[in-house]
Amino acid sequence: MEFLYGQAQQGGGLAAFLPFILIMFIIYFLMIRPQTKRQKEKDEMRNKLKKGDKVITMGGIYGQVQGFKEKGRQILLKVDNNTNLTLNRTAIAGLAEKIKDEELETS
Repeated sequence: MEFLYGQAQQGGGLAAFLPFILIMFIIYFLMIRPQTKRQKEKDEMRNKLKKGDKVITMGGIYGQVQGFKEKGRQILLKVDNNTNLTLNRTAIAGLAEKIKDEELETS
């Protein structure tokens, strides 16, 4: 009994949780914070889209923004001379000149 009682007092308090707290801070600063930062930049880019911008969709379709519908929620995308697509604004992966292949795979 004395052995168990001695072990219980030895590792108690905040010191026992310190490694878990440290791991949570590391996860936040290395994984969660950069992801939210990228998402915020992507949302900002989508909100700043204007007519004439060349974009790529998450499906890999390149096109040029022709206009907006439904109070800016949908984008009219010109793909070819005779082909226009109506897409949700969130389907845009990025500007065609600035997007990387790795970003298309993770979007």
